[in-house]
Amino acid sequence: MTETYSTQILKDEAATIHAAGVLARQLQPGQVIYLHGDLGAGKTTLVRGILHALGHTGKVKSPTYTIVEPYNLAVGSCYHFDLYRFQDPEEWEAAGFRDYFNATSICLVEWPEKAGHLLPDADIEIQFDILPHGRILHITSRQALSLEGLCQ
Repeated sequence: MTETYSTQILKDEAATIHAAGVLARQLQPGQVIYLHGDLGAGKTTLVRGILHALGHTGKVKSPTYTIVEPYNLAVGSCYHFDLYRFQDPEEWEAAGFRDYFNATSICLVEWPEKAGHLLPDADIEIQFDILPHGRILHITSRQALSLEGLCQ
């Protein structure tokens, strides 16, 4: 299995949106992407950039209260999860989201650790670390990714 590791500095929101576009061009149905980082680190901004790069033209809101926001795109279904409010991993089972993770959908999951071991393994994991001016983006992928041009 080919793995990809990358660490990039994103200086601002525009750089995050640009990086999202580079990542979006490589996403395929059936993939699971985990997004890690503190509140305000840029997870939802990255998801917004990915969704717009995949063709969504409307608003992208954080699913903090709804837990999941579905998007029907040309590449198939895309589900944006925010598990921040989960108190116990068993809430994942009770919510019935397991069926969303299938060969025809892309699942972007913020705060995946809140579901414990109940989520499928990630194909791509993205960690955000906040800097005084910008963010550090750490990407680990179980597949080969072309990250050339990730940062502007």
